[in-house]
Formats: sequence, C-alpha cells, structure tokens
Amino acid sequence: MLKNKKSLKTLLQRIIPFELLEFIPTSYEIIGSRQGSVIIIQIPEPLKSYENEIIKALISLHKNVKAIIKKESERKGEYRLFDYSLLYGNSTEVIHKEYGYYIKVDPLRVYFSSKDSFDRIDIAKSVNVNEEILYMFAGVAPYAVAICKYQPNVKTIIAIEKNEVAYKYMLETIKLNKLEEKIIPILGDVKEVCPQYYNFADRVLMTLPLGAHEYLSLALNCIKKTGGIIHFYHVGKENMLYDEAIEIITKYCRENNFSFSILKTKVVNEYAPFKYKIRIDFYAKQM
Repeated sequence: MLKNKKSLKTLLQRIIPFELLEFIPTSYEIIGSRQGSVIIIQIPEPLKSYENEIIKALISLHKNVKAIIKKESERKGEYRLFDYSLLYGNSTEVIHKEYGYYIKVDPLRVYFSSKDSFDRIDIAKSVNVNEEILYMFAGVAPYAVAICKYQPNVKTIIAIEKNEVAYKYMLETIKLNKLEEKIIPILGDVKEVCPQYYNFADRVLMTLPLGAHEYLSLALNCIKKTGGIIHFYHVGKENMLYDEAIEIITKYCRENNFSFSILKTKVVNEYAPFKYKIRIDFYAKQM
C-alpha cells in the first residue's frame, strides 16, 4: 500500500475544488513490478466526477502503470472477491515481485493483496526444515512461495484452492518460481480435500479472515498427532482485537479434544474502519 497523499494532492489541488481535497485517497495499492503494474484505488463518491483527473495524476506518478481499477465493494461471494471497475488500461494481468519471488495474478479476477507481504515473510521465517504444511484457501499461493523462498528445505506444501481462475494462476506462479517439487496444488473445496490429510501437517495456514472458523475442526484434525501450529486469521474490532478469535479457538479445541497454547498475536492490516485483519498463531495437540 503506497501513501502518496502529498504528491497526489499536489497534482490535484488546482483541479479539484478546495472543499473536496480532503476526499483525495491517502493510499492505494500497487500490484506488479517495474515491467508493469496495476493500481487499485478507492475513490469516494464526492470525487466521482474527477475520476479522469485522478487517473491522469496516478499515471504521471507511476510510469510503469498499465491499468487502474477502482474498488467498488468489500469482499463478498463464494470466492470472497471485491467488485472492481476498470478505469484505465486493457490488461490487468501482471507478475508481482516481492522479496525475490514472483506472483502471477490478475487482481481484477482473483484475490491478492500486496499489503500482506510482511505477513507472508513473518510466517515464512518461522518455518523449520522438513515441515509438511497444509495451506487452506491458497488462492494463487503467495504464502507457499514465500515459505519456499525463506525455507528452501521445507518438505511439502499442500495448497488447496477451489476457484478455478485462482488455481490457474497458482499453477503458473509455482512454475514461475520453479517450485513444482515443493508445492502440490489441489483444485477443490477444503471440506472435501482436508479429510485426506488428517494427521499430516506440522503447520496449517488459514489465511481467510472471514469464515475461517468454520474450517477450524478440519485444520485441527490435519495437525499431526505429535502436535503442530495453526495460523488462524480473523477480523477483530478495535480495542478487542483478539478476544473473539481466542474464544473461537478455545471453543473448537475443546470440542475436538485438543490442548492449545497461543504463540503469537499480530495485526496484519486494517480491514475496515475500526476493524483489523488479525492473525493468531497457536500450537495444538490432541489430548
């Protein structure tokens, strides 16, 4: 997420009326690389008639931009995608580069957030040699690629995704990073796939912030009998960021006869006003 309030405001302050300057977006997301990038921006309703001016300003700030898309809604639907409209450009497919690895993606068609890059690295650096990992709701598999980059001696990552478009980009991303021997992509619903991997994982990734709790019993059963780590994501409210998530973890561990201990709590990024995408890492073992 790039913060360009001063630059964007400077370019627009003689075009947009003074009373509307406060609505100029303070940040926007850039996905891609120097070879081409896509800007994702939210434009408040009061600035709708100035979209062309905003587009011109963004293009002047970022010479490598090939497309600009406007976020129209929060994530929704079966695949938890945003509604977007294309403001500029034709192709929105890009190769995103971060921390020395590459993600092929079309942000207009599948979910991917460059804002989660620090979170990806944080998890990747905690992975040990020879771990077997189960990755739910994998999307284009950015966490799997990050793990392989920072822990090349990971044993196996099972990446599950049911969106066929995201799965297609996952395959291309795996090939792009030459990780065919490490990441095993599976097209399917985690509810149907996970029972095949009970007692398999040293670590389970649950990167879906809304609704992940519905799959927590599956995740627990996928952990090895000797115990393992679950990265559980949730949306927490300001002033009580982790309370609800910890209540959910406690409930499901009790119901499935698991003991657990919290290893780490972390704010990943802002999800909505006064709400945050959070992560809780916990160790679980069947009693």
